[in-house]
Order: sequence, then C-alpha cells, then structure tokens
Amino acid sequence: MKHALLAMAFGLAASLAAAAPAHDAAARWTPAEARAWYARQAWPLGSNYVPANAVNELEMWQADTFDPARIDRELGWAQRLGMNTMRVFLHDLLWQQDAAGFKKRIDQFLAIASRHGIKPILVLFDSCWDPEPRLGPQHPPIPGVHNSGWVQSPGVALADPGQYPRLERYVKDVVGSFAGDPRILAWDVWNEPDNPGGGDYDAREPKDKTALVAKLLPQVFAWARSASPTQPLTSGLWHDADWSDPARLNAVERTQVEQSDVISFHNYGWPEEFAARVEQLRGYGRPLICTEYMARGAGSTIDGVLPLAKKLDVGMVNWGFVEGRTQTTLPWDSWQRPYTLQPPTLWFHDLLHADGTPYRQREADILRALSRAPRGQVPAEAASYPAAADGKH
Repeated sequence: MKHALLAMAFGLAASLAAAAPAHDAAARWTPAEARAWYARQAWPLGSNYVPANAVNELEMWQADTFDPARIDRELGWAQRLGMNTMRVFLHDLLWQQDAAGFKKRIDQFLAIASRHGIKPILVLFDSCWDPEPRLGPQHPPIPGVHNSGWVQSPGVALADPGQYPRLERYVKDVVGSFAGDPRILAWDVWNEPDNPGGGDYDAREPKDKTALVAKLLPQVFAWARSASPTQPLTSGLWHDADWSDPARLNAVERTQVEQSDVISFHNYGWPEEFAARVEQLRGYGRPLICTEYMARGAGSTIDGVLPLAKKLDVGMVNWGFVEGRTQTTLPWDSWQRPYTLQPPTLWFHDLLHADGTPYRQREADILRALSRAPRGQVPAEAASYPAAADGKH
C-alpha cells in the first residue's frame, strides 16, 4: 500500500509539473515569476523543525528512529498556531544508505504535513556544527549544551572531490523525485554554506572550507535546477554587514543572491536590525523569506520582529519548534558555559514544551493573530498587548 501511495504521489507531482507555467528549466526565475509565485502562497509562517525526540536530522529520518506518530502530533500543534510551513533538513548520507527508503519517508512526511496545511521548505545541505556525520545510533545530547548533536551535510566530504558525483546524484534524485510536488514550498539548497561550523569542531573542519563551498555551491544550484523543480530554489544570507551591493559580497553570498529564485536570509537581531536587512534586500526585486530568526536573549522575539515582518510581507520561519533533544532552548554560549546547574533565564529558541503547551501564551496568540490577518496587515491584538479598557488585564 505504501508503494502504491508513493507511486500515486509521484504521478500527481509529474502531472502538476507538466501543467506548471513553461520556462527554461535551466534558467533562474525572473523577478516577475518569483513575485507571481509568492503572491499565490499564503504568507509563509513556520519554524525550523525537528521532532522533540530527535537530536539531529539523521535521527529524525533514519528508518529505525523515524516517528510518524510524533511528527503528526507536533505538526498538529503547528497547524493550531496558524503555521503553514516548516523548514526541514535532509541529509546526503540518508540517500546514500537507502535512496528509495529515504524518499518514501520524505513522501510520508509530506503527506502528514499536507494533512495539517503545511508546505515544508526542504534543506539539502548544511555547514553548521559537527562536520563528521555518521549513520546509525546518534550520541545523546551533551548536558547543558545547545544543539550538541547536529551534523553537517556533506561535512568533511566537502574536501574530497571524489564525493561530488555522489552529491550530484543525491541532489538530482531528491529534487527530481519531488520536482512538481505541490506539498513542498521551496528548496533551500544549502544552509549557511560558509559557516565555519560552530561549537568546538574547528580542528575537524575541512581546510579552506569557504573556498571549497564557493566552488561547489554554484554546482549545487545547477544540479537542483536541472531537475526542473516547480518550487523556487534559495540559500540564505546570514552574515556580513551589508547585502545591498553585490560587488561587496563574498563569492558564496554572490552565488546566493544571483542564483536564488526567492531571497532568503537569517537574522537574530533586534527589530531595527531586521528592518535594515529587509531594506538592504528590497533592491533585488524578489520575495523575501527570513528562514531563521528568534533568539530571545539576543533581541529577536516573536513580539518584536514578527508583526514587523507581517507588515513588510516577509515570510518568517523561526528557529526551533518543540523543546527536545536538540536543547536549543539553551543559548549559543552554552558551548563555552554549559547550563548544567540551572536553565537560562530565557529560552533562547523554541516555542513549545514537549507536551505542546506554549513557552509563552502571548507568543502563540501573536502567531495565530498574524496568520489570520490579510497580507501585510497587523491586527491590533498582535501589534501590542491588548490591555483591558479599565487598564486591568
């Protein structure tokens, strides 16, 4: 039955791809095409997602630990918050191990998400945290440390050009298998490609990592585009002071700006910093989606940033959904000062406790209010805390 459902889903995707507006499959979308696509979507609102019982993307997707029941329950919580997307990380090793099985699990995940009105953004590669990913049982979280089990893709394989044909087949097969699938919002081809890694992994990182990424990233865009996806491609800008002038960007950032169909970016700063980033990117004439935000202790909050983004019509995907094995309620500095004696004053990321109750009910109320409001409009109850007429709450 699962095989039949997968075949039906792929057949539907193929027919929808054939019905999509025709344009050069190898060409980047024009700004007009990108804006038209964005206008057809609901305002993108969601979280970066890994189930509470997974320490990383491998534990989420491997056959022995893939948990559809947990995913269904958690995406139901997302639906009740008004969310319509989730940013979800894939991994090349999962495809290398069992391409057919991995794609069946992706299809199963998409079916669950679709039942909850959620169209995920799927991430193909990632340059953050542990550069030496290994299949099989994953080590438990390091006590008191933020995202201590997360792994890169491709990681150290980046330093071996002999691995590139395998990476090419992975991209072309995964994107090609779901190229016309209406259940997917977009493909994020590489998360923070020139991130040096983070944590305490410096000695294990490939030498000249940024230069290697700068050469490979254009190829990854080309591989994905060759599969003729009907969904947009993107890769998010995340550092450096000014993104407005392509001449001032590094080689990786130039590829991100020049090859993305829709422009995505990350911002964990105060609302005024977020607004400045949006202004820097407006000149490219393409839709904007912030695919990472919300670091409460750094000034990026639901209360402060999300209403602003709604007004500016910028899609928003915060980091962290449910408190769990990633331990992203802990701040980045936990790598230097583990929170083993007591928790931080504020949760850093994440919206919900493991049982689905909100960390702050006010955040849940803002999410729901903004999700229901017309495009670009911020209802009063989301703009400020709704005090009673007599001044009492």
